[in-house]
Amino acid sequence: MIHEAAGVVVGAPFTGRPLMLNEVPDPVFAQGMVGAGAAVEPLPDAGRLTVTAPLAGKVVKAMPHAVVLQSPRGFAVLVHVGIDTVTLGGEGFELLAAEGSEVGAGEALVEFDAAAVRGRGLSPVCPVVVLDTAKEHVTPAGPGGTVREGETLFTVHLFDVRD
Repeated sequence: MIHEAAGVVVGAPFTGRPLMLNEVPDPVFAQGMVGAGAAVEPLPDAGRLTVTAPLAGKVVKAMPHAVVLQSPRGFAVLVHVGIDTVTLGGEGFELLAAEGSEVGAGEALVEFDAAAVRGRGLSPVCPVVVLDTAKEHVTPAGPGGTVREGETLFTVHLFDVRD
């Protein structure tokens, strides 16, 4: 028999406007091809931002524009800083987390300049997705308004199989 376990909250990596994934200006994220989740758009006046861990976990991949965390509950979360920012080759980004390190929720992962990203014609929207997860296992907090760093961006619903 399958039972739902307690949900795992995934927080906003910085303060901004929460977006549903279908609002992300990238079809791969918008269509859920990477996984389910939500995104945060920096506030219009945002300059240099610190992207923080949306939950505790182990850093399994660390690049200037993206970090993957393995949660203690067994799922991986991708924090992708901006859209097509890989084309910047790390320029304007400072990676603060090392692969293999353990981080707590709210610890710094990356610093970047949202205004500079916009100035290069790219989007600073930050998708946060649970890799390879069906959207029915994720409940976004909802679009609109402002979400503060660390506040709930979405909840991951886990299931246990029991007799």
